Amino acid sequence: MVQARKPSSDLFDSYKRSAFRLETKQVYIVPGLEDPIKQFLAGEPMPKEFNADWHETVRGYVAAGKTMQRAKIVRRPLTDYSRYLLSWGVPGNVEAGEDYQILDLTDRTVDLPEQDFWLFDDETVLLLNFNADGTFRDREIADPADLDQYRRWRDLALSEAVPWSEYRPE
Repeated sequence: MVQARKPSSDLFDSYKRSAFRLETKQVYIVPGLEDPIKQFLAGEPMPKEFNADWHETVRGYVAAGKTMQRAKIVRRPLTDYSRYLLSWGVPGNVEAGEDYQILDLTDRTVDLPEQDFWLFDDETVLLLNFNADGTFRDREIADPADLDQYRRWRDLALSEAVPWSEYRPE
């Protein structure tokens, strides 16, 4: 692994065709999401402009002919964070143009890493490193020699997942 040469925002701004994210954690502690998660858990309605900046960004990528895919690993019972994500986060992302897939690994094992990553244009892998509690630690560019493995993991995750709109936790 090598240190990130570009901030992740540069990778988003400069990708030309495709961006894929594997989300492996069951809990992410994200600054600024504490209140929305509390509102969701309290049964309050989602704010009208929730995540509007990201949705606008995604619409811009899609309008430029770029794709954005995610595969989110979940396990039942779903964590509060996963319930929040599937109810409040993902619907707007999908509406904006993301292809969001769910991979439920409750009763099965699939040979995927526990490492979150973005794969840009099948050429650059940005590793997202988290602490055990789900707080973001840092990011780094993966060794280019490992690129084929990340492509295989992307393909495997997508082949085993279902579209968010079809996922029904039991």
